[in-house]
Amino acid sequence: MIYSKKICLCGLMLLLICQYSFAQLPEDALRLSWNTPSGTARQQAIGGAIGSLGGEISAVFVNPAGLGMYKNSEFVISPGFRFLKNNTGFRGTDVSGSTTGNFNLGTSGLVAAFTNENGSSNAFSIAVNQTSSFKNNLYYQGQNDYSSFSEQFAEEFANSGLSINDAINSSAVSYGTRMALYSYLIDTATINGTNKIIAMPEKAGLLNQQNSINSRGSITEIAFAYAGNFSSLRKWYFGGTLGIPIVVYKHEQTFVETDATGNTNNDFASMIYQESYSSSGFGLNFKAGAIFKAADNLQFGASIISPSGLFLKDHISSSMITNTENYAHVISISSTQLDAGSGFSANQVKYILNTNWKFLLSGSYIFGGGEQNIKQQKGFITADIGWITNRTMKYSGDVDENGNSTVPNGYFDGVNSAIKSIYKNSFDVHVGGELKFNLFAARLGFAYYTNPNKQGELKTNRMYFSGGVGYRNKGMFIDLTYVESIANDINFPYRLSDKSNTYATIKQTAGTILVTVGFKLL
Repeated sequence: MIYSKKICLCGLMLLLICQYSFAQLPEDALRLSWNTPSGTARQQAIGGAIGSLGGEISAVFVNPAGLGMYKNSEFVISPGFRFLKNNTGFRGTDVSGSTTGNFNLGTSGLVAAFTNENGSSNAFSIAVNQTSSFKNNLYYQGQNDYSSFSEQFAEEFANSGLSINDAINSSAVSYGTRMALYSYLIDTATINGTNKIIAMPEKAGLLNQQNSINSRGSITEIAFAYAGNFSSLRKWYFGGTLGIPIVVYKHEQTFVETDATGNTNNDFASMIYQESYSSSGFGLNFKAGAIFKAADNLQFGASIISPSGLFLKDHISSSMITNTENYAHVISISSTQLDAGSGFSANQVKYILNTNWKFLLSGSYIFGGGEQNIKQQKGFITADIGWITNRTMKYSGDVDENGNSTVPNGYFDGVNSAIKSIYKNSFDVHVGGELKFNLFAARLGFAYYTNPNKQGELKTNRMYFSGGVGYRNKGMFIDLTYVESIANDINFPYRLSDKSNTYATIKQTAGTILVTVGFKLL
């Protein structure tokens, strides 16, 4: 049995925000904040450790000061292909998933570089980068004698204080709970003289559960960056980036719960819940950094990446089919039917999500010639370490054209408290190196992202192993990289406040092939 005791507190806080048709969850914030490594093929081949190196367009998204080392302008494009596979475990049942693949775009764009008469230099860049890919197929199943998917709806109804009819027609109750009431998945009953709320699947005692989630979308960031050094500070390079992330996320979920006892007279046979959810919007963020050349072959870097202020709009539609045998037989209902019956639509919400801060320190040692003798360089070793403030992720209400909040006061208090309760600040480390052989180069890298969850049993971490080759000659360069990743993750099918929460474990392996082609411009 896999469950988490402390998440009961999170479940209680999340019940406080069950208004309108749906509410955001802590994992929604983490999904949009915890970006996957991305960049050019060269950057990914060295583990993403680009924070103290220069002359690489990926610096726009890591430490923009690196642009200041450009001496020539260039154009870069970085297409790639990613494939992944999930192996899941849920209540003692392991499932090996199928392989999913999709094309993506690493850092691509234009760098315009200028060298001044006094020897100082500066550069401007317009770049685009896919910082996250949400393409994934997740499936798990198992038998559960501890809790039911329906209990979350019984809890919300109990906390609403409404009658059944009022709850079915209320915008303050989620679609799931309204459908559960309509289809008699949950109901009220008098037991020993006391009126209680009952969830029909609990009568079965042993349930087969399966959850299928197919997601797609990405975060693609457009960035404008400037960097340079000055004649009075020749060993220092400074840079800044304005980023515009564009978010598109969609998922289709089907959760099935059936009676595993074989009893055909216990008021529950099956329940199928289907959900279509989308979230889209855009935001702003800022990056600022510096690189210091301590010696001709030794460089240090530091950068700050601000939270992205994301202006998002979510949309949801759902349906439920319940078979309660002789209790109410088979009933189907959808969110569209609920909206038609109540006379209002509650399937959309607008809000703002502020993601996490990131602080980065970097160092590089260059073999052979330094910046002034690039052709004599034999390679380098480099490392970055980042600190990520996951506990500062925060939801807030958007405002309409009249300056009024689009959600009631306190709507996000529960989930913001849950974020601070569940998550901790985390680290990521990147190390890599390159060896040059005249026109060719060979590269290796490694990256590790630590667990953002406070509870050690909730394992969510990532490792990346990478290698690549490069070719440079006469103003053109081609880089080829392969990145293998191993990630541990978790998925909560539902959350409850009165008992421990069960969850699925996910072991994901993925591979990315990335090619970067670039041209030096006069």
